[in-house]
Amino acid sequence: MTQRSLYQGPAKMLRAVRVPRALSLVLWTALGLTMGVGQAQAFPNYPITPQQKATAQKVAEAGVPLSELSPNAPDSYTVKRGDTLWDISKLFLKSPWRWPELWGMNLQQIRNPHLIFPGQYLYLDKSNGRARLRVGQPVGGDMKLSPRVREGGLYDAITTVPLHLIEPYFNEAVIFDNSDELLNAPRVVATQEGRVLLSRNETAYVRGDVGQLRDWRLFRQPKPLRDPSTNEVLGYEAQYVGTVSVTREGTEGTGADGNTTIIPSSVTVTSIRQEAGVGDRLAPVPPRDFDNLVPHAPSQPMAGQIVSIYGEAITAGQNQIVALNRGSQDGIERGHVMALWHDGRVIRDTTTDSREQIKLPDERHGLLFVFRVFNRMSYALILSAQDPVKRGDRFTQP
Repeated sequence: MTQRSLYQGPAKMLRAVRVPRALSLVLWTALGLTMGVGQAQAFPNYPITPQQKATAQKVAEAGVPLSELSPNAPDSYTVKRGDTLWDISKLFLKSPWRWPELWGMNLQQIRNPHLIFPGQYLYLDKSNGRARLRVGQPVGGDMKLSPRVREGGLYDAITTVPLHLIEPYFNEAVIFDNSDELLNAPRVVATQEGRVLLSRNETAYVRGDVGQLRDWRLFRQPKPLRDPSTNEVLGYEAQYVGTVSVTREGTEGTGADGNTTIIPSSVTVTSIRQEAGVGDRLAPVPPRDFDNLVPHAPSQPMAGQIVSIYGEAITAGQNQIVALNRGSQDGIERGHVMALWHDGRVIRDTTTDSREQIKLPDERHGLLFVFRVFNRMSYALILSAQDPVKRGDRFTQP
């Protein structure tokens, strides 16, 4: 196959070359093209070999077709403080979730990407009908390729989406995959001097295994999150109360009199969102790992529903958080971009005497960005929505 035939578009490429159906599906995926669920089911579930996967990665690293660039995409851009990766993706691409191809990333780089910093000079390298975005340094009227990312700390790099929109949900969204985790969670059994409510910097006493962890979240009133279609429990979402820090680990043993002696752990309240007290439980503070997410489409057809709107709201809009009924076991990854859909209405055709019942087409009306993933569910930020989003609304690959 010549290089020219490769850049004529995926449909022509797959017609021109006899490839196994499994490989053709991988190539479609690597090129960032999406198919409806019905179309995807037409492909048998053949195993994908390492060689086929490597071929797909090479295609993805070749950049995007020029036709996929935004009509107003600039030839170059200097990154500014306050920019996000999603902003820059939208600037250059019609489909911002194709950023990994524009940046020439393979699958490993998507999971451990290079950082982009304010002040960097980005330019489009166009050749053979495709485009890649590169880091360079302007020298006079010419461009000099810069082989290294500029110096800077992790927290100087731009983030994928505005950090303030998702950061609270790493600490405050307390999720458990099953009820056993809830039952085994450490719990507050007493307060200093018998106080009913706890305030910041006060001491509480906790039973349960705190191990070597120092920082914990306080939570209460876990509620089940149920699948909108099956009513199956996907996990438990608890109400965030505040944070505590372990100051002394508890002990349990047998005294000289043969009786069991239990000394609970001591904790200090470090922050309070609402009133805390006896009966509240503890969950570990999750690691800070949300700075470096790469927006990308799922590598396979994906479909699911909105489980809930975070914060007990009935509907949600742009920049709000929703829970999805798909998680890591379903192939969901941090950084996945999903399309939001409204089901088409069923109406009567009033233009005919028979007034037949017809169903209008489903309409895509927004985008989601997955930023936190659990076993059977995940959290996503609503990037855009033309209409209110509610429980039960559908999402698919974009």
